[in-house]
Amino acid sequence: MKKIADILKGGDLRSIGQSNKIVSSFDDQESFDELFQQLFHSDRKVVMRSADAIEKITRKNPGLLKLHKASILKLIETAKHIELKWHLALIASRLEMTNKEFGTVWQILTDWANNKKESKIVRVNSMQGLFNLLQTKQECKQDFNLTISQIEKENIPSINARIRNIKKQNP
Repeated sequence: MKKIADILKGGDLRSIGQSNKIVSSFDDQESFDELFQQLFHSDRKVVMRSADAIEKITRKNPGLLKLHKASILKLIETAKHIELKWHLALIASRLEMTNKEFGTVWQILTDWANNKKESKIVRVNSMQGLFNLLQTKQECKQDFNLTISQIEKENIPSINARIRNIKKQNP
């Protein structure tokens, strides 16, 4: 098979390229680990498409992330590019974390969700990531609801659409 980076490079950042090809063929730990290394590639398109594939693969198999927890936690703290952040917001919410790690991720996602300078998709996925995390720690519900109500007041259609979906799942 071609090198992962060769499959994922090319085009522009608005395209997922052939990341779905990766999703359908990288479901064991060894191939997933090889894909995960692409998150550190020098080409932003390769990074974004790798993150896209990782996010899709781990929807069904979050256990593949276990070996990469430390790297994900470091990435979420240092990510600069929006196309990586929007995937990390969902990926990080699938990790098994200590209370301290949970608190760090919760704070980062809350900051991203509230930050008007972040892209709308980073903000939306951060809200979804917070909602996902809330499923494991209901004691954060008041904080979550406060964050959502503050963001909702901005009256941004794409963000409010996600808030409506979250509220349907979280009566």
